[in-house]
Amino acid sequence: MPHTRAPVVAGWFAGEGDEFRLLGTRCTACASVFFPREDAHCRNPGCSGGDLVEVPLSRRGRVWSYTDSRYRPPSPYVTDPELPWEPYALIAVELVPERMVVLGQGAPGVSVADLTVGMEMEIVRGVLSPGGETTWNWRPTGVRT
Repeated sequence: MPHTRAPVVAGWFAGEGDEFRLLGTRCTACASVFFPREDAHCRNPGCSGGDLVEVPLSRRGRVWSYTDSRYRPPSPYVTDPELPWEPYALIAVELVPERMVVLGQGAPGVSVADLTVGMEMEIVRGVLSPGGETTWNWRPTGVRT
């Protein structure tokens, strides 16, 4: 029986392959979109509040900023202490239709040397920890990792 990997945070993303998406919520009163999702109340201080509905976020966006992580982060970040630390790219991607920036790790093999501000990125499923919990990664469009 194949092992099913659990999402690191339930309800933040869904789907497989080209259908993989982050899930946010949108206020029906002011149309503000939130990620991470908001299920209690509209976070827009100028809104009197409306129902919050789940919405899939854009799969593509543009690099807004990026850096690299050169050290092993402290807990609660999960790493295997038996394995050597490997730096990774940390990428802020602007989703224009949602008017937000979403931070995430670069997909395996994507380094800061591969990135430029404004380049198009797409979201893909990733593996966060030695336990195999799934998360999201960003990779340049047209690149298969």
